[in-house]
Amino acid sequence: MNLIEIMALALILAAALLSFYRLIVGPSNADRLVSVDALSLIATIILVLIAALFDSYLYLDIALMYAVLSFVGMVALAHVIDSKNVDSKGSTNAEFSTEVNASTKEKKVEK
Repeated sequence: MNLIEIMALALILAAALLSFYRLIVGPSNADRLVSVDALSLIATIILVLIAALFDSYLYLDIALMYAVLSFVGMVALAHVIDSKNVDSKGSTNAEFSTEVNASTKEKKVEK
């Protein structure tokens, strides 16, 4: 291994550690989702480096399939998170709760 390869591996390790930190500490679910996506990208990069190290195309196929499945999984998780924030009328939960509170206040005033 030459110096450039060692520096690249060190940077990949640093990126993985920072992404793992964001996964653990992340203040919101969206931050955690982005960190999981970054970690899956780093895993794909590691598979490509293993393919180059062993001079085998098999690992490139595995890396490609892993990247595609990771993308589909991230889209599905983003859809689930987004659907939790929207009710059946298309408004967000915050807007919906404000409408409900306003309508219950109006009913109390009418009584």
